[in-house]
Amino acid sequence: MAAEKVVTLELVDLALAYGLILIAVGLARMERIGQEKQMLWASARMVLQLIAVGYLLHLVFAIRSPLPVLLMLLVMAGFSLQVMGARVRHRMPDFYRVVGISMFIGCGGVTFFLCSLVISYTPWYDPRYLIPLAGMIIGNSMNGASLAAERLSAEIRERREEIETALCLGATSRQASEMAVRTAFRAALIPTMNTMAATGIVSLPGMMTGQILSGTEPIVAVRYQIAIMCAITGAVAITSFLILLQGYRHYFTVAHQLKESAWKG
Repeated sequence: MAAEKVVTLELVDLALAYGLILIAVGLARMERIGQEKQMLWASARMVLQLIAVGYLLHLVFAIRSPLPVLLMLLVMAGFSLQVMGARVRHRMPDFYRVVGISMFIGCGGVTFFLCSLVISYTPWYDPRYLIPLAGMIIGNSMNGASLAAERLSAEIRERREEIETALCLGATSRQASEMAVRTAFRAALIPTMNTMAATGIVSLPGMMTGQILSGTEPIVAVRYQIAIMCAITGAVAITSFLILLQGYRHYFTVAHQLKESAWKG
């Protein structure tokens, strides 16, 4: 069956859609929540970034070379680290190295698995597949990683006396921080589990919706969505686990003593 013609959005259509942002800003101003400027800046940044990415992807698709594709993925990962650093209020020691290594292994490994073994397209660097799939995996892992890092820091602070008591009784730093790590890991997985539970019945994910709007058969879009949701869940779990596995150690000395920076940093 031939694909139906895709409806093109003109500038006037986008202007109408942006009116919804202005309504949200107006409501925020009416309620005096003090985030009107942030909302306007975020929306303007979103528009500019998407336009820039659109033109950049057009160039990347035309080049058909692995180097610009890999460079774009590195830029995406770098921006995700920057956003996470700004989002997390109390950063763990050596935050960027810990998170960077964890995301490289978690997101990179899962993206390679998905693209090479599940979808199995050629060439392996085809930007039409690699960039959007990696972007979804990185974006969702960023949220889970932020929650893991933020929750670990909060748990260490809140459980300071409990942890120090355990250390005094002979527990290792791993044993003393076990509950903090467990709670942080649980918090990191909650958004992804909620998304999986709601997908299909409550909401249609963006990737699936985009494929359907572009004329793809619904069942084909569903199969892709199942694959990407599995990949996202795996990437969030692996990335968050590695962050916590490395991160908790930075709150303790080699002699298994809680550092002062654990509650003052």
